[in-house]
Amino acid sequence: MHVTLPDGKQLDLPEKATALDAARAIGPRLAQDALAASANGDLVDLMTPLPEGASVSLITKKNPADAAPVFRHSLGHVMSQAVGEFYRARGYGPEAVKRGVGPAIENGWYQDFDLPEPLREEDLPEIERIMREIIARELPFSRREVSKEEALAQFAHDPYKGELIRDLSGDEPITLYQQGDYVDLCRGPHFPNTGRLPTAFKLMSTSGAYWRGNEKNPILQRVYGVAFATGKELDEYLHNLEEARRRDHRRLGKELELFTIDPLVGKGLPLWLPNGTILREELTRFLREQQFQRGYQGVVTPNIGNLDLWRTSGHYQNYSDSNFSPITVDDEQYMLKPMNCPFHIRIYASKPRSYRDLPVRLAEFGTVYRYEQSGELNGLTRVRGFTQDDAHLFTRPDQLKKEFLDTLDLTVLVLRTFGLTDVRFRVGTRDPGDSKYVGSEENWNTAEAQIIEATEEVGLPYTVEPGDAAFYGPKLDFVVKDVLGREWQLGTIQVDYNLPERFDITYTGEDGQDHRPVMIHRAPFGSLERFVGILIEHYGGDFPLWLAPRQIVLIPIADRHNAYAETLAGEFKSAGLRAEVDDSTNRMNAKVRNAELAKIPVMLVVGDREEERREVSVRERTPEGHKERKGVPFDELLAELQERYRTRI
Repeated sequence: MHVTLPDGKQLDLPEKATALDAARAIGPRLAQDALAASANGDLVDLMTPLPEGASVSLITKKNPADAAPVFRHSLGHVMSQAVGEFYRARGYGPEAVKRGVGPAIENGWYQDFDLPEPLREEDLPEIERIMREIIARELPFSRREVSKEEALAQFAHDPYKGELIRDLSGDEPITLYQQGDYVDLCRGPHFPNTGRLPTAFKLMSTSGAYWRGNEKNPILQRVYGVAFATGKELDEYLHNLEEARRRDHRRLGKELELFTIDPLVGKGLPLWLPNGTILREELTRFLREQQFQRGYQGVVTPNIGNLDLWRTSGHYQNYSDSNFSPITVDDEQYMLKPMNCPFHIRIYASKPRSYRDLPVRLAEFGTVYRYEQSGELNGLTRVRGFTQDDAHLFTRPDQLKKEFLDTLDLTVLVLRTFGLTDVRFRVGTRDPGDSKYVGSEENWNTAEAQIIEATEEVGLPYTVEPGDAAFYGPKLDFVVKDVLGREWQLGTIQVDYNLPERFDITYTGEDGQDHRPVMIHRAPFGSLERFVGILIEHYGGDFPLWLAPRQIVLIPIADRHNAYAETLAGEFKSAGLRAEVDDSTNRMNAKVRNAELAKIPVMLVVGDREEERREVSVRERTPEGHKERKGVPFDELLAELQERYRTRI
């Protein structure tokens, strides 16, 4: 047999040769360093026979990203062995521990167990210690193909493995992997031996999980672990995890009194508290200003619509899993709106349009409703009722490119304003094999080509994701990274030739004939709820002055300074700034501490000297830490803060 190396060179190897055989044929040093391999793009271990003619690439410690899924899976087997030894040390027999599935996942692995007594969180360090012992034993991983009968005999004590084995098709090879006295049913791949595994791992938590995800099955105990090639990567991961907990928008939303979700109101239906409403209104004011400068017109539409509207658009048929059930009113059926676009189309169609009228840009902060399963709901980032910063542009074909580029510019401006500058661009196209897409192939090809052409014209790097388009048209999505390196899909721009056809909307051209407009769907924020949730975590609740719901707090040193503080607060409010006075009976240091906990960006301390000179002492929260200034003239500070609020910095 032969295989092909990355440089195109062919290796002649014995029949049923493994990746280790390939490494030896290249050189003894590579055979010593090899950890796993890629064959035709699939990860394989050094023990697995290679397919005839395969394209093979050897993986060493120089390829940590490629090796990670393999060593994480191998560490899952080491953990499973360690759990068995943990219970044997407590007097249980070798068959007392039964095991479900245990795959590698992002950053680590998990393993499901049926245990004689539950593992406690405080047991995890002991399991880790046993794992390190197993790694130090340098146990080889061995691979063995067996018949279904042999496999069933091997796991006669384990009903979960038995069920998996019986479900395998007759022509599917069954492989067992073993290190030391531990044997498991597994497809692999694995490292050559436990001694080659990294020790930068940590067991994180345990939880309950239904066997095979079915609530009618037994609940197993799932143990999660994470692992990285180096201790530095593990430390960074754990730091980011702790930082993510500190920034969790659900916790900060409660502490800063931004929003609440009340079970009596309903799951996934957030209530905006006064502070959160201010934050939301600042966002909408910012975008409305930008839209006004670009010629958008505001509209308002209902929260429900006749079911025939959604049948015409295709949302009823194509979003059936996400729609709430229709309701009957008199002799008509209505549905909570999952999208705003059909309403905007009907507004466009409410009067005749000439080619001179186009483009028509209709914008709305419209609340929509989509069904999400209870287990997928998450604070503000996954809800059932949310507001989109939605707009629909109706253009002539010759205007489409300019309008698309203007919309692209607006979306980039929005993200840059909030410090979301690490962005990748994703073009979602149609999957020709999927029947959900409406409209002609010609329209789809034209729309996809126009998005790619416009994106390339401004020099944006992009990837193409077939099958990621909306059912009515292709799109450009903005996938941003926050300060913790997490990716979020936020803004989107979609080009649509199909809904104008489905609703039969037209404009009168220069030739006096009816022509079909092209639609652009766009939403720079995407969902206000989701965007706010992401911003809370991105800023860690420390919002810049213009966004902060509570901008300024005046802290009198003594009760006799309350009147002066109230006077200054009134002047701030007259200037359009949000100011308050802490006239509580707390001491000054406690007032400062309370303002810090509330993450108010500007704290102004006033006493005898400040009142006498019409000054304030400023303590300000900044990304770099605290900034303090004493004896600042009030009028000077007022002008400074007004300008910062106006320019949104």
